[in-house]
Amino acid sequence: MTKLKGILLTEGMHGMISQVEGLAKALDIEFIHEKIVINNFWKIIPPRFTPIKKFVFKNNLIKDFNIVISCGRKSVIPSIFLKKKYRNKIVNIHIQDPKVSLKNFDFIVVPEHDNLVGENVLQSKGAIHYLRENELEKNKNYLKSQIREEKLVTLIMGGPNKYYDYNDKDIDKIFKKIKENFINNGYQLVFIPSMRTPQNIIDKAKNYYNENQIIITSIDKNAYLSSLSLSDHIVVTCDSISMISEAAITGKPIYIAHMPNKKKNERFKKFFDLFKSLKIIRDLEDSVDNWSYKKLDETNRISRYIKDQLKNYDFS
Repeated sequence: MTKLKGILLTEGMHGMISQVEGLAKALDIEFIHEKIVINNFWKIIPPRFTPIKKFVFKNNLIKDFNIVISCGRKSVIPSIFLKKKYRNKIVNIHIQDPKVSLKNFDFIVVPEHDNLVGENVLQSKGAIHYLRENELEKNKNYLKSQIREEKLVTLIMGGPNKYYDYNDKDIDKIFKKIKENFINNGYQLVFIPSMRTPQNIIDKAKNYYNENQIIITSIDKNAYLSSLSLSDHIVVTCDSISMISEAAITGKPIYIAHMPNKKKNERFKKFFDLFKSLKIIRDLEDSVDNWSYKKLDETNRISRYIKDQLKNYDFS
């Protein structure tokens, strides 16, 4: 049977790419990425007030696909445009709340904490993502030659966004807590930066921790997967639902390194409350505990449902 083809529409941010690529891989389709570029005036207009017209975006989306998977505000109009143009010859799936009529999409995948409901809405616990257990196992030995201690902790560092500043005072507190809770108790640290981590924080980690710690200084997917596979404990900064959701595929204790927020976000609060109720996360405080939970793989659960529904579509 010929594989279905997909086009993945995002704004190019890691969290969005992780979600669309994760779903595409789980659906077992061939796919290409397309970073959506909105024309100047329409960048500031919410999708619900934007016409479903080609002049809104610069991309030339040529039909060579059966499935459109989009994520993020900028990809809403291109996805609807393609659905209206090709109708039943394609299936369009949007990840996150599109803030427009749900009827514009065949499927919408949203985190449970968004509280979005509808006939075509599929809710996930946390964010779906691209990580798979077999990938973790495949990359397990990547960091092994650098490990000197029996116990390992990984710190996954995000970066500033509209909710968190990432000032020196907050970062110093997190680094100190890692040292006191883990390194002083025989753990070796793996520091993993993200695409949003400022260079000055990476430099600070290199200067703060001694040479026995493993400080990854650039984006290194293999190191990221290896650290998740090898670590006994995982610490993730509070600014990224995607990074926390990815770590939850391990079934290992996850500590959240909190920082003061610039403004309230009910989505984050609901997400933290949900993951605490599932025994996945605890706050980074003054003690180290061991606990486990059922490994969270929402991407495969969601994809199985969509795969079953795709049998009802005729793409010829």
